[in-house]
Amino acid sequence: MASKATEFKTKLLHPRYWLLWLAFGIWRLITMLPYPALLLLGKGIGLLVHSFPSRRTTIAYRNIQLCFPDLTDEQHREMLRANLINVGTALLEVGIAWWWPKKRFSKLLHFEGLENLQAEKGRGVMLLGIHYTTLEVGAAGISSVLQMDGMYRAHGNPVYDFLQARGRLDKGIGDNLVFERRDVRGTMKALKGGRSLWYGPDQDYGLGQGLFAPFFGIQAATVYATARFAEKTGAAVVPFSHIRLPGSQGYKITVHPALENFPTGDDLVDATRVNKIIEEFILLQPDQYLWVHRRFKNRPEGEADLYQVALKKRSERNKSKNT
Repeated sequence: MASKATEFKTKLLHPRYWLLWLAFGIWRLITMLPYPALLLLGKGIGLLVHSFPSRRTTIAYRNIQLCFPDLTDEQHREMLRANLINVGTALLEVGIAWWWPKKRFSKLLHFEGLENLQAEKGRGVMLLGIHYTTLEVGAAGISSVLQMDGMYRAHGNPVYDFLQARGRLDKGIGDNLVFERRDVRGTMKALKGGRSLWYGPDQDYGLGQGLFAPFFGIQAATVYATARFAEKTGAAVVPFSHIRLPGSQGYKITVHPALENFPTGDDLVDATRVNKIIEEFILLQPDQYLWVHRRFKNRPEGEADLYQVALKKRSERNKSKNT
């Protein structure tokens, strides 16, 4: 249900959640530091993660290898290092997006193409976004100037879900709502009612509501909900991107024109087009994408797991270190 997670319940004050509340409190205090200091701290966190390779870093490196086969091994490793720095920075950017006062937050934002959203006024809009490491800043930024409902994935921890949902509404204009990712009925109703909704179709959610479509030249499980939602609700599909600018300049949020002749009624054609847009957005700043997700987890019948060998080698290295 929309916004259900934003309702404060007394059970959230149970002693078993006290340490979690304390951790979030410390996190919030840290994110009140000056922006340049947060960038420096985020870089330190990222370099620390880079120094202690994990399953996620192995997955990120493998994704980079797969999507950029023309780069050298050294370039792959350089991109991985830069990506993990961005992941570390993203941890602090979540706090910026959730807890900074609107006036302070707005000073970091540089918008382009807002007229493309205004042009769709009066009809539902699916804001086609992707999982940049700057996701929280981008979503909070666009919702600070225009009505936009959000989505969240329930994590099972009610404190985290409450803070995440509230954080994603804090910068919003008007009566913004937040929907749990599986609330198809709620999102459809919102789009039919002329509301705007952030939607990110760039992860592997399986083939229950998807099909294989090319992504950086590799067959990837791709949801077809972008086209289906647009068809059933009459909503416009408006791509938007958000990247971190060099130094302490902040963030560039760009709203692109609504897709024309979309959907076509052919799921493969539509999914391929969406993946192409996602590729173009990633190429704006490849090191800022969330490569730690197993984008190629599901494979066409007969194809080998694209991560198994890399993860097996990592496991063997860990065993050799422990013996």
